[in-house]
Amino acid sequence: MAFVDIVGYSAGAITSLTFLPQVIKTWKERSARDISLMMFVIAWINEVLWILYGVLLDNWVIILTNSIVLSMSSVMIWFKLRYK
Repeated sequence: MAFVDIVGYSAGAITSLTFLPQVIKTWKERSARDISLMMFVIAWINEVLWILYGVLLDNWVIILTNSIVLSMSSVMIWFKLRYK
């Protein structure tokens, strides 16, 4: 594996963890009262566009990273709607 690939996968792994602390905190507390729904809707749309971009480039780092963040954004949107 080339150095550039290692850097890309490392950055992707760290980026994938972006929303994880918020997902865990919201799940444990069963409260999303102070969470911005619009922020996660915008993030969700952004991730869909990044995945499309990754597919068009056939770039698995972009596809995988943003798929993970998309799933966490989806969970946060669901939490926000469920734990009003």
